Amino acid sequence: MTIRLPGADGTLRIYEPRAEPLALTTGAPLTSRTVFSAAHVVADPFADTTPDSPAAIDWDATLAFRRHLWSHGLGVAEAMDTAQRGMGLDWAGAAELIRRSAAEARSVGGLIACGVGTDQLTGPAALAEVRAAYEEQLALVEASGARAILMASRALAGAASGPEDYLEVYGHLLRQASEPVVLHWLGPMFDPALEGYWGSSDLDTATDTFLEVIAAHPDKVEGIKVSLLDAGREIDIRRRLPQGVRCYTGDDFNYPELIAGDEKGFSHALLGIFDPLGPLAAEAVRVLDTGDTAGFRALLDPTVELSRHLFQTPTRFYKTGVVFLAWLAGHQSHFTMVGGLQSARSLPHLARAYELADGLGLLPDPGLAEERMKNLLALYGVTQ
Repeated sequence: MTIRLPGADGTLRIYEPRAEPLALTTGAPLTSRTVFSAAHVVADPFADTTPDSPAAIDWDATLAFRRHLWSHGLGVAEAMDTAQRGMGLDWAGAAELIRRSAAEARSVGGLIACGVGTDQLTGPAALAEVRAAYEEQLALVEASGARAILMASRALAGAASGPEDYLEVYGHLLRQASEPVVLHWLGPMFDPALEGYWGSSDLDTATDTFLEVIAAHPDKVEGIKVSLLDAGREIDIRRRLPQGVRCYTGDDFNYPELIAGDEKGFSHALLGIFDPLGPLAAEAVRVLDTGDTAGFRALLDPTVELSRHLFQTPTRFYKTGVVFLAWLAGHQSHFTMVGGLQSARSLPHLARAYELADGLGLLPDPGLAEERMKNLLALYGVTQ
């Protein structure tokens, strides 16, 4: 069996899908690294909505996908940008997602951490309003029993006049937090509104401010998540962290080498690419748990081409590829996204994502994935 796929040059090529998926099973808990998958939400395809409407979520399918990740030993990073936070999912929807997922995590014993932001603010805001918005979300996450991830804030980026404002706002929040939190530095490639975060567009200066926040409150920072797509900078930051503060890589371009680490340390993981890679990523970390770094790299290195494809510029639209692969893998019955973002990537882009994922053996039922890919192609006028 073959399938005709469109390329970026406008021509069709012949691809022969795999007959069998990669053999992956659930297994023992992960021990050498703490690994979170930033999970997507499943839209309700029958809701009568528009791109400007509040998100309509299929809660059963959304929570089922989280149980899938937990079954492989992964933690769930909830209500992060992978869940279209600030790109279709508003604060009301995110709050409901956090409550439901945290309750589900308690029922199955799953590891969960949830994003705390300021996205209830929809226009320009003063620093006091930014602090209050963060406080509201932090209180909800802590009440749910989940670990808090203090996400980068568009509102703070707009309100802050320099590094001192970041030091003041984050210091205030960390003093209030009842448990240690994860600090998230999300680069502008993921969200252009975050340009100049930590008070400077010079990354060396911004890094110093980021580390100053942590140094002032090491007992309130469990870890950091670095999403700058710059392996060298992440390693530098990792080596400068206070004792006991973890680094969670958010680098979807260089994660195998960062997780594997070196003689001076390693990164844990909190990654959007571990949504489609979940079972394979867990299997690779279990190999790493045995001390077999080469075996870990042999499993995970081949996935980087797919990840770099999904996260190509404009990076913030990577969610479209993530949801597309969830549909092909049978985790949801449709390719519909909150805010209509299924249209954010081209057909050639999606076709290449299918080809790469199938080649890796990521799709549990290759026949189903092929059928769904052909149905999508037919909608675009590609006959087989």
